[in-house]
Amino acid sequence: MKNADEISKSVGLLLLRAGTGGLLLYAHGWGKITHFSERAATFADPIGLGSWWSFALVVLAEVFCSAALILGLATRLAAIPIVIFSLVAVFVQHAADPFAKKELPLLYMIPALTLLLTGPGRFSIDALFARKRAPRTDEIAP
Repeated sequence: MKNADEISKSVGLLLLRAGTGGLLLYAHGWGKITHFSERAATFADPIGLGSWWSFALVVLAEVFCSAALILGLATRLAAIPIVIFSLVAVFVQHAADPFAKKELPLLYMIPALTLLLTGPGRFSIDALFARKRAPRTDEIAP
């Protein structure tokens, strides 16, 4: 029964990774990266880095980190920029706005934070690399 529970948890983490990463990439990141040069100069600068750098960091999170989440590649590391940009959106960019403006970044932050704490699960590139690095237990020691 324990193996079925582990599989179920890993399928849940796969759905969380693919759903969160896929939606963030498709709904937010894709339009930004395909129109990067047009939008970078006019993007908000909520933390004082300049519009171009702020936009580049958001694109990093919404495109590359989202893709990494989908694949389960460096999952915990990829979740960090998503959590950070979500916190900036909620507490800096939309600080004075009504909750409705804060809800969406919170809805992306919660699963990213969950993946940061849990890891990607068994159905991920991270787990594949971990299995390849792990010593085989069926080998007889000399």
